[in-house]
Amino acid sequence: MNILLSGANGYIGRRLLTILVEKGHRVYCAVRDPARLHIPHSIRDKVEVVVCDMTVRETFDNLPQWIDAAYYLVHSMAQSDGHFGDLEKVCAENFANWVWKSHARQIIYLGGIANDPSLSHHLSSRVGVESILRSSGVPLTVLRAAIIIGSGSASFEIIRDLVEKLPIMITPKWLRSRCQPIAIRDVVRYLNSVLHHPLAYDKVFDIGGPDILSYKEMLMQFAKVRGYRRYIITIPVLTPRLSSYWLYFVTATSFPLAKALVDSMKNEVVCAVGNITELDATPCISFDESIRRAFTRIEQNEVISSWTDALSNSRFEPEFKEYIQIPEFGCLSDERVISVANVLQAVENIWQIGGKRGWYYMNFLWVIRGMIDKIFGGVGLRRGRRHPSEIQTGDTLDFWRVILADKVSRRLLLYAEMKLPGEAWLEFRFDGETLIQKATFRPRGLLGRLYWYGIYPLHVIVFRGMLKRIATYRP
Repeated sequence: MNILLSGANGYIGRRLLTILVEKGHRVYCAVRDPARLHIPHSIRDKVEVVVCDMTVRETFDNLPQWIDAAYYLVHSMAQSDGHFGDLEKVCAENFANWVWKSHARQIIYLGGIANDPSLSHHLSSRVGVESILRSSGVPLTVLRAAIIIGSGSASFEIIRDLVEKLPIMITPKWLRSRCQPIAIRDVVRYLNSVLHHPLAYDKVFDIGGPDILSYKEMLMQFAKVRGYRRYIITIPVLTPRLSSYWLYFVTATSFPLAKALVDSMKNEVVCAVGNITELDATPCISFDESIRRAFTRIEQNEVISSWTDALSNSRFEPEFKEYIQIPEFGCLSDERVISVANVLQAVENIWQIGGKRGWYYMNFLWVIRGMIDKIFGGVGLRRGRRHPSEIQTGDTLDFWRVILADKVSRRLLLYAEMKLPGEAWLEFRFDGETLIQKATFRPRGLLGRLYWYGIYPLHVIVFRGMLKRIATYRP
């Protein structure tokens, strides 16, 4: 079958893509920027990438009409302006208008469990998307999930941050709400099971694992599985906004995402609608087992996708080609060169920068910069990196976004997603045995120039030391 996969760059989409191809389908991936979608060599001949921006109706003309089914895995919860509901409505309306004109016989949509009578803004928006997609007239299958547990998922990484970093937690009262978490492998399996299943047309199914737990119980069970002893004290005085700040500063999440999550945690998300076992009777794995399997993936460096893959967390629109060419005019820069004795080792050092490896020189200053970024509402350093030694275009790398990662040409270009009075790039490239490191800053007004010259003495120390360490470092 011909399948359209929207949200192919996202956490769920990247994992579902491989499964669909393995099942013999030809998949059309609808993405805004093809440079960000990395397709394994083994399946490239069965995948076609199509440029489509869900917010721009005209771009839907690029999509093929002869589609048997369409997956809608688009969400905008992490939008920095906080108006993700309006954006989700526009995207869903454009998609519904296109799918009505296509030959699709089914839409498959992944939303959130929404059985509470008083829904959060996030869950209300998810239900609103369902209604818009249903208005297309094409049979709609809705899978509603609560927290998804898997290596790289936002929920997993937030729980991990809380448990690993806080031996004692003073927490808000929403930790008493109940939830029915589900493993990522079971979500992907269900998304595949409902494809052109006659019992799935025009149906809604809540999907969840076998455990119904409060958020507090999830934290404690996570700690138990990992061998930690943790203490949690729940108090009623933390307002939703204070709770959002608490989640934002302790974990790697962005503030808009933290705010949306806290707002949703007042709702109990327990399965009550539909009976998915009529279509797929395979038992879901437990919460504890999903944690163990996630860490197995992490330890084996097999994290296929991460919640940070979605560029809705980015400060800029994901048109990477606009950022690959570093501007020459109106910019301030710091360029340094060094001769390298072992070029291959230096390339490996560059490709392992950030994350646990750090930034090679005076790493504590990078940590402080990350903390300052968090205080001012930025992403901070906690996003880390997807893989310890592999980098792909579109990856997050601490508070940078990878704009270009060409190991053959030995060039790495990063774009800063930290809070800045301007725009910043950091580039590493080779000219023979010479390593060139260049930091470029395009200031925004007088404040931007004051910022650059104010921290320039630190740049001299840090960038000089970093370049030398990259050139000589031996693991």
